[in-house]
Amino acid sequence: MLSKSRITLLRSLRQKKYRAEHGLFVAEGEKLVPELLKSVFEVQTVYATEDWLKENVKIAKHAAELISVSEDELSRISSLVTPQKVLAIASIPKYALDEKYVLKNYSLFLDGIRDPGNLGTIIRIADWFGIKNIICSTDSAEVWNPKVVQASMGSLLRVHVHEFDQEDFFTRLKKVSENEKIEFPAIYGTYLEGTSVYKTKFASAGIIVIGNEASGIREKTEKFISQKITIPSYNLTNESGKGPESLNAAIATAIVCAEVRRS
Repeated sequence: MLSKSRITLLRSLRQKKYRAEHGLFVAEGEKLVPELLKSVFEVQTVYATEDWLKENVKIAKHAAELISVSEDELSRISSLVTPQKVLAIASIPKYALDEKYVLKNYSLFLDGIRDPGNLGTIIRIADWFGIKNIICSTDSAEVWNPKVVQASMGSLLRVHVHEFDQEDFFTRLKKVSENEKIEFPAIYGTYLEGTSVYKTKFASAGIIVIGNEASGIREKTEKFISQKITIPSYNLTNESGKGPESLNAAIATAIVCAEVRRS
């Protein structure tokens, strides 16, 4: 039977301040937890039903602690509407930004992406297209939010997500570029107006800036953009003469990343 202290801890990890205080995050599900156990992440505790533990004896040993729980107990500690047999808590890793790598490859900068589902999906997209670093503005959704973790479908275990103020990040990158004599990458901003992504000649390295779901790329980020790009709409407007105003941030990210890799 789970103690009150364990239940309290697990429920507290649904909140950002307690995740930061304990340095822990929660992962759930029969797909995500095994991936977590196979990764380099430090898994503190696995809470699972008896049948899951029997079916996953070898991989479960990668956790520091294993606790068998009933389905009723799992529903009490799970943040999912329909709990899945297993839940794990792991240490939040600390990543150091490798500026030299960023200067020589493609990365994403997310300007105020606040929807956890969008952020998780963007992490999954970055993983698919081989983008190793995502830099989030400080007011973006927190990466260890359970909704982000679930939406990333395991990609969060492979993509490094950093948090920086826009000014600090681009200034820091510029300084390393000058000191190491590495060419500063192209900064592509996604807008409703700009050069079509299908006509853009993407450089060998760059940073793709994705704007806030409602307001797009903000002024304090725009000053760092070297080229504005857009995904043209081919909508044949309806009788009212109106079409869609914009694309979902994650969908836009996928289209731009696909074009970058294609070119």
